Order: sequence, then C-alpha cells, then structure tokens
Amino acid sequence: MKSEFNRNLSGVTEFVLLGFPPKLQILLFLGFLLVYVVTLVGNISMIVVIKMDSRLQMPMYFSLRNLSYLDLCYSTVIAPKTLANVLSSEQKISYRGCAVQFFSFALSVTAEGFLLAVMTCGQFSAICSPLLCPGHTSPELCVQLVTGSYTCGCINAVVQIGFTFSLRFCGENRLDHFFCDVPALIKISCVDTFVNEVGLCILSALIVITTTTVILVSYAYILSSVLKIPSTHGRSRTFSTCGSHIAAVSLFYGTGFFMYAQPGAISSPGENKLVAVFYTLVIPMLNPLIYSLRNRDVKDAVKRVLHSK
Repeated sequence: MKSEFNRNLSGVTEFVLLGFPPKLQILLFLGFLLVYVVTLVGNISMIVVIKMDSRLQMPMYFSLRNLSYLDLCYSTVIAPKTLANVLSSEQKISYRGCAVQFFSFALSVTAEGFLLAVMTCGQFSAICSPLLCPGHTSPELCVQLVTGSYTCGCINAVVQIGFTFSLRFCGENRLDHFFCDVPALIKISCVDTFVNEVGLCILSALIVITTTTVILVSYAYILSSVLKIPSTHGRSRTFSTCGSHIAAVSLFYGTGFFMYAQPGAISSPGENKLVAVFYTLVIPMLNPLIYSLRNRDVKDAVKRVLHSK
C-alpha cells in the first residue's frame, strides 16, 4: 500500500524543488530562518498569553488564538523543509511528502480565510450591535464558526488534492517552486490540465468571493455606524480598533488573489515564488505583530503575564 501511494500512475516517486538560485542560498537561509523564528515566537506567545490571561477569555480572542495557531501550522508546513532544501544539493521531496505538505497548507490557508471573515463578523456585532453583542458572539456560536472555518478548509484541501494528484507527470518531476503548490504541479503535468486550471480558478474565486463579501458587507455596516458617532475621538478609536484586522485581511487576500484567483496564476511561476514567500512566511510573522501592537488588551495582557513570573 505504501509503495502504491508513493508511486502515481506516471511512476514519479519524488519531486525536485528548484526553488531559488544557488548563489543566494546562504542569504536566503539566514533570512528564512530569522522570519521563521520570529513567527514561532510571535504566534506561540500570542497563544500562551490569550490562554493564560483571564481577561482575554472572550470569543474575539478565541478566534485570534486560532488565527495564531493556523499561522503557526502553515508556516511550519513550509519553512522547515524550505530551510533544509536551501542548504541541500538535492532539494527533493517524496511524492507522499508533497501530498501531505500540499494538503496541510491548503487546509490551513483556507481555514484562515474563513476565520478572518468570522472575526470581521465579530467586529460588526461589537460595533453595530453592542447591546446584542454577547448574544451574537456567544462562546458556543464562536466555537461553531471557528469549527466551520476548519471544516471548509478541510473540504477545499480534499477537493484540491483529488484534482491535483490525479494528474499524470510522465516522468517529469522538477517543480519550479520551493514547496508543493497547485500551479507548479499543474505546470509539469503531461496531460491536458484545462479542467484542473478552471477548477482551481473557480474554487479559489468562490472562496475569495464568499469570504470577501462577508468582510466588505460587514465593514460597510461598520463604516456607516462609525460615521454616526458624534465624537471625533470615538470615531478615531473605533477605526483604530478595526485597523489591525483590516491590515491583516488586506495582506492575506491581496497576496492570495495574486497567487490563485487571477488568470495568469499558472503561467508566471517566477512572480508566484516571490509572492509565495510573502504569503507563506512573512504574513504568519506579521499577524501577531499587527494584532499585538495595535491592541491595548493584548499589550496589557503581555505585561500581566510577564509581571506574574
């Protein structure tokens, strides 16, 4: 059974990740290592602080803790293997390893997209319906919404892996990428991939349109409510509260659209690699910084946790 899984219909048992130019190996290794260490420290710290501080035991911070967990997951799926390959002369990944990496990445990233939409709904409830906020964002509902985000991520990953790893590669196993991703795998297939490409575009667009619609509609209502606040200080404070989430959403969806939902996503691997570095390594590092530096509750919680030791 194991040998059957590791060998697809084309006889390919491993892939070679072409990655980046050899002359940049040391520089890239140091840069990726620094980014990954900051990602680990930032996201683990966020998870620990939210878990330990009693004042952060609210639905909003439960979602934020899960966001840190997802950032930690999908960066860890990519970064360690990338760091190992940067210093390796072979830069290989097994067929099974490629499938596991791709599935884990697709699940985590899709779940994060839906989770960002859920967090926007939470802000909508808190700002537009403050008196009803406890009912709208009850712990039970929050758990259900977060679970739904993970479920959507799992469904997308299953569909994507079914489409992608049913392809034939006819002995070609060199991926022009630093990790196993759909556009790179489709590009080296020796069969007609039109259906796969259209399927990728439709599925990605469906996810992006669904989640961004929720986000845009929520922020339209939030903006309308904020403009009705008579106090300038009150308006600026409310906008400041939303600012960190808007920054995280813009970074995530902007790069995600460039990588997967635009028509040229398959045919421009060079550009995709640069964007993918930002998407898979830099954004997971930035999110805990964005949410902690602009959130007074989190900053106060960090101080309390540090002073308690």
